[in-house]
Amino acid sequence: MPIVVDIDVMLARRKMSVGELADRVGITPANLAVLKNGRAKAVRFSTLAALCEVLTCQPGDLLRWEAEDAEAPGGAENAEDAAIECGPGGRSLP
Repeated sequence: MPIVVDIDVMLARRKMSVGELADRVGITPANLAVLKNGRAKAVRFSTLAALCEVLTCQPGDLLRWEAEDAEAPGGAENAEDAAIECGPGGRSLP
């Protein structure tokens, strides 16, 4: 997934444990671990706001976007190139 969660970086900077952060934010350590390890599919704004308040940081300090490997075979760019190079019926254009 191209969204990377950097909660562990902020925890280290603040010298805070996962358990302490979870307690202060009001979520379970298990749910914080899911978010911290990048396995979460979503995060509520209220949770993000609480994390930022406790860690005294901005949302961008916790979340960042990384491009997926564009060189991977069958990637989006390759599929797009193939669509451009093919004519009707999938035949190659001269």
